[in-house]
Amino acid sequence: MASKFIVIEGLDGSGKGTQSNILFETLKTRGYKVKKITFPDYDSPTSSLVKMYLGGELGDSPDAVNAYAASAFYAVDRVASFIKSWKKDYEECDYLIADRYVTSNIIYQMTKLSEDEYDEYIEWCEDFEYNRLGIPKPDTIIYLDMPPEVSQKLMSGRYNGDESKKDIHEKNMDFLLSCRESALYALKKLNWIHLSCAQGDTPKSRESISQQILEILGL
Repeated sequence: MASKFIVIEGLDGSGKGTQSNILFETLKTRGYKVKKITFPDYDSPTSSLVKMYLGGELGDSPDAVNAYAASAFYAVDRVASFIKSWKKDYEECDYLIADRYVTSNIIYQMTKLSEDEYDEYIEWCEDFEYNRLGIPKPDTIIYLDMPPEVSQKLMSGRYNGDESKKDIHEKNMDFLLSCRESALYALKKLNWIHLSCAQGDTPKSRESISQQILEILGL
């Protein structure tokens, strides 16, 4: 029997990594067999194209690489990771938690298209990764909605004010605002769960967000 597969999604600085770790530790403490995965897999050579893209080696703007090509970079990393590292865990664990997944392509790459192309891209993206590449489809997708204006402040704190450490996605505010719009479009179309992570320009505490995630999952 396959794992209950949960994806924690959101823009850069939304707290995906933190909340994925909290959920992982909570489930482990409760005695569940659980595996956590993170994408891109920067420790693997399969992410080399992703690193080139984000590092600006293929162009200093996200639009330098079109939506379908950039999506393929991330997809190759995911399918290699699945075959090499977590296929057995998916088949045997109680829970599988992903910090980012196919959903990130939909959020970030779809912004490069006109809105009348969104549905076609979403259909292509899901068919390409879930059907043709054969990686598992999640059971639950939780979108952590942290407004880019707030997440930018959090990321600046993470990098101690050194803006040069941001990748081509993180440093482009207009791009991130567009990504939020594409995320809100996708969550309505694909029935992702929306979790607001800020009140105005103030982020909610990690504890309150993690409690909401547990409630969403019925845990």
